[in-house]
Amino acid sequence: MKKVIIIGAGGHAAEIRDYIRHYNDQDRSEKFEVLGFLDDDPQPHEHYGYAEPFLGSIKDHCIRNDCHYMMGIANLKYRKAIIEDFLTKGARFTGLIHPTALISPSATIGEGVVISHNASVGPKVEIGNFNILNSRCTVGHDTRMGDYNFISPKVALSGNTQIGDNNMFGTNSSTIPGAKIGNNNVIGAGMIVYKNIGDDETVFFRFKEKIVIKKQ
Repeated sequence: MKKVIIIGAGGHAAEIRDYIRHYNDQDRSEKFEVLGFLDDDPQPHEHYGYAEPFLGSIKDHCIRNDCHYMMGIANLKYRKAIIEDFLTKGARFTGLIHPTALISPSATIGEGVVISHNASVGPKVEIGNFNILNSRCTVGHDTRMGDYNFISPKVALSGNTQIGDNNMFGTNSSTIPGAKIGNNNVIGAGMIVYKNIGDDETVFFRFKEKIVIKKQ
């Protein structure tokens, strides 16, 4: 058993807990044992009714060397700072790949990466540390991804996409082949990245007109 503590107790942590359950249901030599949850607010733990205990606040937690940690906070505003603080204090992190994900044997996956159900990672893809790849997203061949990115459900990253660090991709967003995206960007839901994006940018549609056709 690999013992883990989940950082966070909200919605993303609840999804990770389910992924662990699905993972453990497979016939595997190594399984996960969840020791409990950390959160600065105990209410989410009560809301989701976890079987495992609430272990106290994140900020007051003393790092344990008898287990690994798994990041269960999706918000990029807090995620990186908490991970780096824990790493500085000696924490060991682990990732998780859902058993239904399709991962090419030639892909490389970094530390602390969580890949959700029915996701696809293609040949020669390089994924950095502490990324989240949500359900049914697709990462095309030869794509390179930095650290701390959040890839929402059904995102389609075409082949040879280059992504920096700390980017948020909204649901159903996509890239054309060879697109380059820098750091700290927000790609809105449904957006198609058809040209390169630098740093600290937000990409979204601004509708000028709405047409409603009624049946006669």
